[in-house]
Amino acid sequence: MKIKSILVKSIAVAAMSVTGLVVANNAGSNTAQAAIVQNDASVVTVNYVSNNSINVYNNYENPVATGQTLASNTSWKVIKTAYDSKGHKWYDLGKNQWVRAKYVTIGHHAAATQTTNTAAQTSAQSQIQTTSNTSASSYTSSATGSEASAKAWIASRESGGSYSASNGQYVGKYQLSASYLNGDYSAANQERVADNYVKSRYGSWTAAKAFWQANGWY
Repeated sequence: MKIKSILVKSIAVAAMSVTGLVVANNAGSNTAQAAIVQNDASVVTVNYVSNNSINVYNNYENPVATGQTLASNTSWKVIKTAYDSKGHKWYDLGKNQWVRAKYVTIGHHAAATQTTNTAAQTSAQSQIQTTSNTSASSYTSSATGSEASAKAWIASRESGGSYSASNGQYVGKYQLSASYLNGDYSAANQERVADNYVKSRYGSWTAAKAFWQANGWY
């Protein structure tokens, strides 16, 4: 989505500046360096069971709890991956909402539902979970062949292919802005709106994929 461009571009620049090693040596010393590295996950699921939730922090270098918590067995889109100076791995879930990697597993769990401690988002995510299991048979996408392949590729990068994935205002399989879906988070509507969005903005899913590959968003 366009609104993510500034964030994603800054992430891309930061990621390219890292050569792949997280712990570096300064002039022969053993001082560890905090660093953003190549992202290794598109979606993660909370697996920590103490109090059935984990804390969200404002950054990975000098983390301070934001007061937000994520419930166990909920899945979240990952924006970037980093290591702090102590070698601890972190994931950014968007807009500097960081969680420790030790408390999550890579991938989406089909049984997961997305929740946060904000009432508005909890309500929206509840709607996603309720409606996302609706069969997409009521809408048939015109994407076939290379178009269907490009569409699936984007869905995999955006949400791991999950209709119930959520990251802030971006929801569903194609991480569309909630305002685009107009309160209807069903699989059918997600497919319909995604097709219309890509057609109007890029003309085709293959063009959208090419743009995504060049920019890290679409």
